[in-house]
Amino acid sequence: MSRKRRPARHKPAPVQRTDVQQAQELEALARKYPQDQEEILTEAAEFYNRAGRHEKALALYQEILDGDCEEPHLVQAFRIDALWDAGQRDEAREAARDLRREHPADAGPWNIIAETFETADELNDAADYFTAGVTRLLGPATPLTVDAVRDAPDSTGIEMLVIGRHRVRRRLGQPHDDLDQLAHDLYEDRPPRLRTTSTLDDLHNPELRAAAGNDPQALIASIEKLSREIEARRTTLSHPRMTCALFWNPDEFAQLLGTWPELADHYGAEHHEHVRHVEQMLQRLSNEGEPHLGIAHGTVSDFESFAGEENLPPQDGDTRAHYAANLAARGQATPWPPARNTPCWCGSTRKYKKCCARHEAP
Repeated sequence: MSRKRRPARHKPAPVQRTDVQQAQELEALARKYPQDQEEILTEAAEFYNRAGRHEKALALYQEILDGDCEEPHLVQAFRIDALWDAGQRDEAREAARDLRREHPADAGPWNIIAETFETADELNDAADYFTAGVTRLLGPATPLTVDAVRDAPDSTGIEMLVIGRHRVRRRLGQPHDDLDQLAHDLYEDRPPRLRTTSTLDDLHNPELRAAAGNDPQALIASIEKLSREIEARRTTLSHPRMTCALFWNPDEFAQLLGTWPELADHYGAEHHEHVRHVEQMLQRLSNEGEPHLGIAHGTVSDFESFAGEENLPPQDGDTRAHYAANLAARGQATPWPPARNTPCWCGSTRKYKKCCARHEAP
């Protein structure tokens, strides 16, 4: 006879920290873990930038660049975005030109700079940087085919450049060219659950922007609402199997390790290690061709109940995998990856592209 699942214990709502407080905590964490200093300080700078503390953000970016920086082009691109937000637009433009002359070999810096110009409605500059990035990464002699992009070292980043270019050119009213056709082909090649409209032209229809009152936030909200509705209909019709990574929010993570300290061997002792592990695992599964990926949000009380009912040891990896699958079956999982410009899955409130998307799979 099956038993009812024990309800989760009531816990007080976590205290909301300001962006400045989170930035300060990250700065302290960076000093504690110098091996991860570049990544952690980059996150701290983003929080300062969100809080309007632009000088502090720019100082942190410069500190990273002055040290033994592993990804200088990426950090420079984030700094350019912060310069623009700080109103130092001439300096941002000059820094973008300097970075372009250095010919970054990965898509991240090109995407960040192009999207910075796009967000500011500097569409011609945005299209120019998208185009330059595609040309640099694919090479001028590479055939403009889906296979060529899929076979490239940074295929996901190149796809975002090609599709971003199409988006701004649609807003500019420019006629289709070969790269725009490649954008269509890449979009059509996506799994059905990752296509929110029938064609890329529909998705990038500039009339949607006009209908949203020329308000970018209203446009984003409209597209996200449509995406959720379509995804819900598809889920109802197809019920695809979802392979999920198990994720614990900071409070649950602390309680988990307090209950089973040995799980630190799997998750790491700090929550940021757990977050990175989840993102890298999902990226690796995606690279291996797994089509339906998601993140299952666990709670310790529910996990205890599940393990007890199934007579499984909580410390065992298979138990956690079964629990993640159970959460997905109960509708307590979210599809991965989120859109680059939407809030990150980890709960940081930052955009995915500036948060966990930067954790590359080993």
